[in-house]
Amino acid sequence: MLLINDKKGFTLIEIMVVIVILALLAALVGPKLMGRTDDAKITDARVQIKNIETALKLYKLDNGNYPSTEQGLESLVTKPTVGVIPKSYKDGGYLESKKIPKDPWGSDYLYISPGEHGDYDLFCYGSDGAKGGDGKNADIASWDTK
Repeated sequence: MLLINDKKGFTLIEIMVVIVILALLAALVGPKLMGRTDDAKITDARVQIKNIETALKLYKLDNGNYPSTEQGLESLVTKPTVGVIPKSYKDGGYLESKKIPKDPWGSDYLYISPGEHGDYDLFCYGSDGAKGGDGKNADIASWDTK
């Protein structure tokens, strides 16, 4: 009769070595990933501004002008009832989502028409929510994303 010791598994030391390796990887990679959230939000704001700009261009194509400041971005989802009332307003509006997005920090995008930098100014104030700033606090504007 043969007795074979055929137990398979990991020893406590092997498990501890794996845990130490995973902890080292997390310590090295974690901080690099955490700093990227601000970059992702800035990129997201630029993409949203471009999408809103596309909707504004479609609005102008149909109606001959951009919405006024008074009509605001809301005119991209519901037909304006103030100012110059559009005659060829597209059923369902001009944004696929049927709502005006908030910027990645939860604030409204700011819209002025006519703008200081063109037919309109579309912008957000960045992570600090205040005009001006540098880095992650910098304003993100339609005239700077071209």
